[in-house]
Amino acid sequence: MIYDNDADLSKLDGKTVAILGFGSQGHAHALNLKDSGVNVVVGLRPDSSSVAKAEAEGLKVVDVAEAASLGDVVMILLPDELQADLWNEQIKDGIAPGNLLMFAHGFAIHFDQIDPGEGVDVAMVAPKGPGHLVRSQFEEGGGVPGLVAVHQDATGAAREMALAYAKGIGCTRGGVIETSFKDEAETDLFGEQAVLCGGATELIIAGFETLVEAGYDPRLAYFECLHEMKLIADLLYEKGISGMEYSISNTAEYGDLTRGTRVIGPESRAAMKQILTEIQSGDFAREFIAENKAGKENFDRLRGQHAKHQIEQVGGELRKGMDWINTEFDKG
Repeated sequence: MIYDNDADLSKLDGKTVAILGFGSQGHAHALNLKDSGVNVVVGLRPDSSSVAKAEAEGLKVVDVAEAASLGDVVMILLPDELQADLWNEQIKDGIAPGNLLMFAHGFAIHFDQIDPGEGVDVAMVAPKGPGHLVRSQFEEGGGVPGLVAVHQDATGAAREMALAYAKGIGCTRGGVIETSFKDEAETDLFGEQAVLCGGATELIIAGFETLVEAGYDPRLAYFECLHEMKLIADLLYEKGISGMEYSISNTAEYGDLTRGTRVIGPESRAAMKQILTEIQSGDFAREFIAENKAGKENFDRLRGQHAKHQIEQVGGELRKGMDWINTEFDKG
């Protein structure tokens, strides 16, 4: 693990860091770097709703092409499906030899969406948490752990510059692991699809539907299969699997140990292996890029199906009475 003492923030002295995008990760990176004393410029479309937000935080905002030209370090924090087109149209011409081109995800480089060419350093700093946590942990004096990787070291300084960036956004406070663009991209996609997002949401929906179809009140099903997931997730996050099992009741622990493998059994494990194979071969990346180029019809249809599911309707109503959580999404 690499920590604060292993990174030198002064490597960014006199440098301009261009943050392209001001979404979940973009706002956190830009603000953390600014608070670390780094000269930051944010690249956005002139009509982006984020322009006012970034300027309100005291950040300099210019269009994407100008930001790419101004930056000695250019971090691309734009949606994966847009990066290739924006690279060719607005970013590439502003990247000079000796510049450091950075990513927070290995997708565009590993799956050949972007060819940075020769003479440019290419590195990655990937916080292992959403942007709001990267920001809040930094403000509280902590940091979200991260990954760092060097894809191309044209100047010989790519690693030390990437570590300086990681320190600037707080990752070295939590600890940084060195990896490769390939390993980060493939493990990140697998985690999202098989466990954290795809696996978890389908498990929750399946449990909800099982209880409702058996005649139970949908509100009870919501609480048992979705609402209480936060309790378990927090315990897992803080204590690991054994610590979570120690913290729950003996009844719950026995059910966990004797029934969990019946739900996630051989068929589920075989499906996980197939998903990993599709990621490793590039099939998923090609499918995702093609879907977006074709207008996202299937993507939008699937989004709509999830949004209209009974669990979302029931949960939206229940969350309106929970003043201690953010219900902005439920209120539209």
